[in-house]
Amino acid sequence: MEQVHLFTKKLKPTHISHALSFPARALEAFSFPEGAHTMRFEAVDATDNVWGFCLSTRLTGAYPKPVLLRSSWRRFVEQKGLVPEDRVAFFMERLGEADGMIRRYTVRAQRKVMMLMGQDVWVDVEDLPLYGL
Repeated sequence: MEQVHLFTKKLKPTHISHALSFPARALEAFSFPEGAHTMRFEAVDATDNVWGFCLSTRLTGAYPKPVLLRSSWRRFVEQKGLVPEDRVAFFMERLGEADGMIRRYTVRAQRKVMMLMGQDVWVDVEDLPLYGL
């Protein structure tokens, strides 16, 4: 089993309120149906919850401009309590041989908790203490 880091993105206000822009270089990790510009995929988080996402590319133009559509992304943002400056990371694991390869995606929602020796320290939001309860 080989885990591949697809991308990590620090969230901006538009990522929180709308769609998550998706790096075009990460598209090679996904199999769009023939002629389609959208596809659904599932990703597992740090607590083994499965999240359904819809990845879309635009139909025209030289650049595909991929995004995770708000309809699928917003639920994840709300459930994780994500805010600007948090970050998400997507990974893919390849299971099996090339022809029968199964792709398993994982997603991590993280928050910067401190700097240590000049380096940012990020923690999965699921591991943060809950305040005010």
